Amino acid sequence: MKSDQPKLTSSVGKRLAQRRQGVTLADVARIAKVSEITVSRVLRRQGAIAESTRERVLDAVQHVGYVPNRLAGGLASSGSKLVGVIVPSLTNIVFPEVLDGIRSALADTGFQAVIGVSDYDLNTEEELVASLLAWRPEAMVIAGVEHTPVARAMLEGSGVRIAEIMEIDSQPIDLAVGHSHRQAGYDTGRYLIDKGYRRFGYVGHDWTADRRAQLRHDGLVMALAEAGLELIDRSLHDGPSSTASGRSVLAALLSRQSALDVVVFSNDDMATGGVFHCMSAGIVPKVDLGLFGFNGLDIGQALPTPLSTLRSNRFLTGRTAIEMLLRQRDRPMQPEIIDTGYQILPGATA
Repeated sequence: MKSDQPKLTSSVGKRLAQRRQGVTLADVARIAKVSEITVSRVLRRQGAIAESTRERVLDAVQHVGYVPNRLAGGLASSGSKLVGVIVPSLTNIVFPEVLDGIRSALADTGFQAVIGVSDYDLNTEEELVASLLAWRPEAMVIAGVEHTPVARAMLEGSGVRIAEIMEIDSQPIDLAVGHSHRQAGYDTGRYLIDKGYRRFGYVGHDWTADRRAQLRHDGLVMALAEAGLELIDRSLHDGPSSTASGRSVLAALLSRQSALDVVVFSNDDMATGGVFHCMSAGIVPKVDLGLFGFNGLDIGQALPTPLSTLRSNRFLTGRTAIEMLLRQRDRPMQPEIIDTGYQILPGATA
């Protein structure tokens, strides 16, 4: 009987097979032009191996993103029932909310999350990627789309489902779930311009560790430029965001630019510190100076004057990522992007 199933071309079939099976020891051996036994000996650091051969094998490992399989025989065939999760921080309340969404989606599925914390360091993330992939998880969830070349090669070559979460401003390896930070910054600018603000300042934290904050800044600048405006001044704290740094950096900014009518902060931690500075300096938020944050944290809404901000859907992002990964276990040929959106919370500071 003639099958109704379409036949794959050899090239498409090969790519699909690699997506499902991942990079193998044989792939490394073929590229390095050695035997699989030699590759295994190099990776296990067993026996005498010529230095030139060892370097050739390790170069091939990095090139294809091969990760050794730590599951033994029978376990490997049935899977590890693990989902690897890498976040940059557990002290930032944003990520525990994401993890709660992941936990909710994994409940009653038989899968367990194994969590690694990169501390906003891409080299640490690379080590975590190698460690987690070695246990052959069913899927991986990683905050952000920036990775080292080696980490990216491992993720692309693993064959497992990969969800890059919290942003959708770049093309993902497999699945992206989150929202556009550049658009969020742009919408913040448009919202404040429509409120009548014209003299904008910006207070932020280290962009090298938080690319998403810079994207929001760039979106804000874009909205201002379209309206014929520009940032009067900006101040960046040389370190991670915090309430204390938001307070001190706003004070420094206002010492230079006392005529600003609104300040946009990189996030609610910084903006809450800005509110505290205004309280101590006799500045009335919204009346004397508009203040606008990002994230929609509970602490900002619990202030005597609730913070004007933009809330991201963090729980939904974590839950949606897991639901999509487990709904289709094989990595699709085309990457997919899911926008979980955000909402402006008017508050009372802008």
